[in-house]
Amino acid sequence: MAFGFFDLPSEEKLKFKSNDVYNPVRYGTSLKDGADKVQFWRVFLKHYAHPLDAWIDSWPHNPPQYREKMGKYSAQVRNLALELMGMIIESLRISPNRLTPKMDRGMQVMAVNCYPPCPKPEMALGLPPHSDYTCLTIILQSSTGLEILDPDDGNWKMVPELHGALQVHIGDHFEVMSNGVYKSVVHRATLNSEKTRISIASLHSLGMDDRMETANELIDEQNPKRYKESSFRDFLDFLANNDIADGKHFIDTLKI
Repeated sequence: MAFGFFDLPSEEKLKFKSNDVYNPVRYGTSLKDGADKVQFWRVFLKHYAHPLDAWIDSWPHNPPQYREKMGKYSAQVRNLALELMGMIIESLRISPNRLTPKMDRGMQVMAVNCYPPCPKPEMALGLPPHSDYTCLTIILQSSTGLEILDPDDGNWKMVPELHGALQVHIGDHFEVMSNGVYKSVVHRATLNSEKTRISIASLHSLGMDDRMETANELIDEQNPKRYKESSFRDFLDFLANNDIADGKHFIDTLKI
């Protein structure tokens, strides 16, 4: 499915080419084509996925089964994300009444990343170190290449290859909601010289303009509020005006 899209002729893929980070369906290379100081070794297709019936007709119709298969996967992985987010809220012992309805109608973005073989993989990256703006990100990868920064020792750890396994990342908005109890996962994409690697990231957040804020239950004299509130649109504004290759991170702009 994903391999099939990236194997299409260039003219077919370029129908979706866009440098506009606000575009709900876009194909590109690097992060913001033409604007980045550093170009990364990847191509990608991103598209909104919830509500599915509102967006699926804007997805690529080639390969022929792309919409059907990606649509089924998107719906199933979203159900998993909602279940996991409910468990996280329960673990923090905060009221779900204020947040759960917003998550039910929240955003889902599918980021389909392709990392072609790189002749000198030690000299480049597929994506620089970053954390996701999301509540949760769920990743399916075709082979190893995803690395996570260990906050305890500062070393990068490769996520092992487990066929069919999903990688779940806490995102910036759950760090904000939990007042830092949960930390967003800093990760990067490395390369290899032998084969193409595909990763499909399903990114789950509140609605475009719904603002995530720290739960009142987690704020007291000993634990003051540590983050400003923000929305998905705030992240897009940040992405449009900053280059994460320079080491700028959205979560840093939210810390009080």
